[in-house]
Amino acid sequence: MGIVRKDWAIHNSIALSWSEVEQPPSDIVDYEVKYYEKEQEQLSYSSTRTKSTSVVVTGLRPSTVYVFHVRARTSAGYTAYSPNFEFATAAEDPDIADQGQVLVVVTASVGGFSLLVILTLFLLITGRCQGYIKARMKSEDKRTRFHSGHVPFSGIKTYVDPDTYEDPTQAVEEFAKEIDPSYICIDRVIGAGEFGEVCSGRLHKPGRKDIAVAIKTLKGGYMEDQRREFLREASIIGQFNNSNIIRLEGVVTKSRPVMIVVEYMENGALDAFLRTREGQFTVLQLAGMLRGIAVGMTYLSDMGYVHRDLAARNILVDDNLVCKVSDFGMSRVLEDDSESAYTATGGKIPIRWTAPEAIAYGKFSSASDVWSYAIVMWEVMSYGERPYWEMSNQDVILSIEEGYRLPAPIGCPVTLHQLMLHCWQKEYSQRPSFNNVLSFLDKLIINPSSMITQVNDALSFPDSPEEMPDYPLFISIGDWLDSIKMSQYKSNFLAAGYTTLDSIATMSIEDIKRIGVCLIGHQRRIISSIQSLRLQLHHIHQSGFQAQNRSNRALPHYRSN
Repeated sequence: MGIVRKDWAIHNSIALSWSEVEQPPSDIVDYEVKYYEKEQEQLSYSSTRTKSTSVVVTGLRPSTVYVFHVRARTSAGYTAYSPNFEFATAAEDPDIADQGQVLVVVTASVGGFSLLVILTLFLLITGRCQGYIKARMKSEDKRTRFHSGHVPFSGIKTYVDPDTYEDPTQAVEEFAKEIDPSYICIDRVIGAGEFGEVCSGRLHKPGRKDIAVAIKTLKGGYMEDQRREFLREASIIGQFNNSNIIRLEGVVTKSRPVMIVVEYMENGALDAFLRTREGQFTVLQLAGMLRGIAVGMTYLSDMGYVHRDLAARNILVDDNLVCKVSDFGMSRVLEDDSESAYTATGGKIPIRWTAPEAIAYGKFSSASDVWSYAIVMWEVMSYGERPYWEMSNQDVILSIEEGYRLPAPIGCPVTLHQLMLHCWQKEYSQRPSFNNVLSFLDKLIINPSSMITQVNDALSFPDSPEEMPDYPLFISIGDWLDSIKMSQYKSNFLAAGYTTLDSIATMSIEDIKRIGVCLIGHQRRIISSIQSLRLQLHHIHQSGFQAQNRSNRALPHYRSN
């Protein structure tokens, strides 16, 4: 390898680039960047991979010197590492709210609001491009510049299904470390899992500082197949080594109770965490959470692992707001809810988070995980609201098939909702990859002004009807209310004088309350749908269509993508 250059650096990230390898022995598959703090002297190091000759390394410490090495991976193996290159991160700016804060203090909130106002005024002057996402996604297919998952060094691995082992216990022995039970101190019960209790506690290993852990126990009286299924979880998570995947500390299998021990996540499940802190985070902080999840899912996708149950309830949050993908239910009581899952061939499926092809044909893939990721995006931007609200599973399935998509949550930036819609394309091959999603989020975070324009901003309409996203079309107030399962409020709207779709498009949250919609969940659903309705009506007016010209057309309640 030749010279590695620093393109730019901020308090927690450094952008690097280098030249192509001269006369490689064979075609280059990708590049590996290894790095560590200079003071650590390689006692602990991390690595990340990229297919391009540049990378943005994130998750670094402010005002710290890092040592970097780069090498190429070819079909014939690895090349030699480059020489050491030392680059330092910038000092942390005290005026910028750190994404790692758990709670937004008053001063940070004021500063964040001021920043939003300034950036909004900037957008009013410069305008916006509605075709931003599609153009960016196409460019990413040609050149992935910001592939930047912060992955602790583990070499090039591929996920191994534990079910392929003749004896499943071999997979546990291979991928999970056995822990002496005397090293584990259980403090309290924090929930219940499918196989037993979930506790918090501490792990003490001689010569090491105690660390907080979550302990999942297998209840007594189990059958051997239950024990194998319980430990199967450990043989899966034990294969992963990524800062945005829950970390397995080890297992206890040689004594009772049988236990799985993972790192403890102070803030628990993401959905419950957000519900108790509604409105306390900036859009940039929420985007930072989404980016962390995307880093974890990119890692899983690259390893060939399909999650199948990606949802905010299965994302855990630590005290630095770092989000980590999990599906072990370590911090919550599992819900016994007939509406939470739909029994189909192959077992229960979480309908509200699952892609259409997975529901209909059991076809799970990285693309179906991308669909689920967009539902998680919606959950995050709505502070943990239930996707599709009180709609039944069957209504959700039919609505999705007819082309309905969740409207943008209140205050959600246009760019993020457009990304959701892109991930919710019916044809799975048309959805972006996790690499694409991660690269796009990186660009939004580096350029926060692109996230300021909100869906309910009257000045956020596209420049031409051709750039209009595919929102539902409605004929009447009744059609519109039926589409969001709110037909019980039709008389309220009519009695208050809201007799046309145009008049409804002007309503505010206070207007919704005034006409007698008292339930908070119903208010949010209606106001979110009004945002989409505004865009639809703008599209109709821009296109020159009038209601009377459509009165004899049998339009469906939803328009397919």
